[in-house]
Amino acid sequence: MQITRLKLKNWRNFREADIPLAIRTHVLGANASGKSNLLDVFRFLRTVAQTEGGGVQKALKDRGGLTKLRSLHARRDPEVRIELDLMDDSGPTTTRWRYVLGLKSEGKGQQRVLVSEERVEKDGELLLDRPNNSKDRSDPERLTQTHLEQIGSNLTFRALAEFFASTTYLHLVPQLLKHGEEIGARIPESDPFGQGLMQRIAKTPKKTRDARLTRIQKALASAVPLFSELRFEQDQLSGLWHLEANFTHWRVHGSWQRENQLSDGTLRLIGLLWALQEAGGLLLLEEPEQSLNDAIVAHIPLLIDRVLRDRKRRISSRQVVISTHSDILLQNVDGDSQSLLIEPGENGSTVREPNESELEQLQHGLTPAEVLLPKTRPQGVNQLGLWM
Repeated sequence: MQITRLKLKNWRNFREADIPLAIRTHVLGANASGKSNLLDVFRFLRTVAQTEGGGVQKALKDRGGLTKLRSLHARRDPEVRIELDLMDDSGPTTTRWRYVLGLKSEGKGQQRVLVSEERVEKDGELLLDRPNNSKDRSDPERLTQTHLEQIGSNLTFRALAEFFASTTYLHLVPQLLKHGEEIGARIPESDPFGQGLMQRIAKTPKKTRDARLTRIQKALASAVPLFSELRFEQDQLSGLWHLEANFTHWRVHGSWQRENQLSDGTLRLIGLLWALQEAGGLLLLEEPEQSLNDAIVAHIPLLIDRVLRDRKRRISSRQVVISTHSDILLQNVDGDSQSLLIEPGENGSTVREPNESELEQLQHGLTPAEVLLPKTRPQGVNQLGLWM
């Protein structure tokens, strides 16, 4: 399944946005323009669709409530609205879906959030239209939940719920992974910042886990100096799992190091390589170039394509959305990928595809790094060094 279009109203930086999405989409923009907030739309829907520990109220609570989500540029209409068009070509024929979710606050202090609209269409047929039914009108409490999150209500469009819930977001923070034992909090497997990585690896069946780690070991041997071996071991005393890497050393058997001794770049690369091998829906990568050598960053687009390509069908098997500031990464994207530019303004940020002039430059062999990335440069950045 692939998301082909996303429409937003009053979502954080975006008063309005109409965004086409390809199988590979690179999101570019200045700091605070809304790149992370755009990716957060899909994380929000993932939490809404999760039947255990999820739901729309949980997704709102995680973000400080609807008032924190609603765009500061919203005018008279306070509704926050998400609309997605999707295409599923996994069957003998292509199925087209549309999902719409609108949310509004009401009551004293506007602390109560209700579903103002929830609509599902499949190949043009309307499967769900809320709150335009007698049950929702007679019992407003029903509008505190979406049908997407309810197994008893989403049978006819459960494929959408499963797709949203399978979204993976990766923005691994190495320090959290290194000091997980000291932090000590119970971290969910879906944690995007690294602490849940060990749990996900540990819960993977041993045969699959070993095969994935072998492939990662091969990649690390090409990218990390002196690296020779990778293993995943459980501490017999604490019961905790650890990644351990061996580096060639003056000792005969080398030197084994746990994750708290590995470099930030090595940990981020391991996290990326593991996430690429996991099955699932949409994959969101937040600035994957961080902490990595430019020579490694240059190979990220090829790495993503090779790992995620379905060679039998000769197509990409998983949709990926990447936020990035890296000119090295963008110099090496292939022709099937799409670049989107986020531009901040007085009435909120806008998202656009390359215009005619930019497309012409791209068609003549220039890269998004040369054509689009310079347009994310802050206008007054030359004065930054003179701030004192």
